[in-house]
Amino acid sequence: MVVQTERDDVTWYECETCGLLFDEKSDATEHEKRCDGSDPTYIQ
Repeated sequence: MVVQTERDDVTWYECETCGLLFDEKSDATEHEKRCDGSDPTYIQ
């Protein structure tokens, strides 16, 4: 499920599985469909 949160007066959409933040709800929803809960591969 994507959670809406506000930080620094900006609305963000957070993937509940991994905690990644997106500025577009559609991006967060699309990511969450593929998210397996592990850290993203580009963060190493």
